[in-house]
Amino acid sequence: MDASPGKTDRAGFFRALGIGILVPFALLLIDRVPGVARLRRYLRPPGALAEKGFLNACIGCGQCANVCPNKCIQFVSLEKGLDQLATPVIIARSQGCILCMACTRVCPTGALQPLEPTEAGRQAVAMGTAVVAEDVCYSFSGRTCGVCYHACPLPGKAMKLGLFEKPEVNPEHCVGCGLCEQACIHMPQAIRVIPAGQARRKETG
Repeated sequence: MDASPGKTDRAGFFRALGIGILVPFALLLIDRVPGVARLRRYLRPPGALAEKGFLNACIGCGQCANVCPNKCIQFVSLEKGLDQLATPVIIARSQGCILCMACTRVCPTGALQPLEPTEAGRQAVAMGTAVVAEDVCYSFSGRTCGVCYHACPLPGKAMKLGLFEKPEVNPEHCVGCGLCEQACIHMPQAIRVIPAGQARRKETG
């Protein structure tokens, strides 16, 4: 005998509800398994406090994303854990930060400290540091490129070019905006930004 439409709808509803609860819960457990890599591959917006302080201060209001003219700010989903849920991030490969500082001037809690879109303001940003994977970078293989350099908002300071347009990152001046990573024409990208607070190491592939 066929089930009535009402019973079928209810069964589907509870099945979907169960999946919606169990899948994120499973992802949370996996994220906490010893030995599973949990390096952050995303950046916090400019002006962000150190990660612990940022998570304590951010209320996930979304105002930073609303004012971002470059639409580069996204929000963390539940799979990263409840402590990071709805906090703002920038995925450099998708869309880097143009350092307009608009997000820093609307944050109501100080999770993003206010910065001005000036030379001094840009130099105060500390989102991360770009690292070049020399084994895959075209310019280190004798094929000139230079795309990352031309995307850098602080050319000549954060990045210089050597022979065959080999990119040379100066970690003292690199602010980690991610524009170089976004611009890189190699797949996978030959330059990546290591988020602030994480060990700096050369990326490969």
